[in-house]
Amino acid sequence: METASSDRPVRYSQKKFFHRKKFCRFCTDSNLKIDYKYPAILNNFVTERGKIMPRRITGNCSKHQRELAIAIKRARAIAIMPFVTAEGR
Repeated sequence: METASSDRPVRYSQKKFFHRKKFCRFCTDSNLKIDYKYPAILNNFVTERGKIMPRRITGNCSKHQRELAIAIKRARAIAIMPFVTAEGR
């Protein structure tokens, strides 16, 4: 490594990863509704082990993330969605 005038190693700039802005699907598409009766929509926000995905991964706004969590929990309680998958046990 080369040294600077203060005898510290020079660091070369590394390529930075470009982060794409995440957006809330429910804010952009007003036809898409959060409802516990639609497990096809809710399954997009649950991992393969059955956990609810966080906002930072899904890109939902806080309002819709709260509604989504309530809808998933309701669907689980009335057996529309499983709490865990068969592989998750």
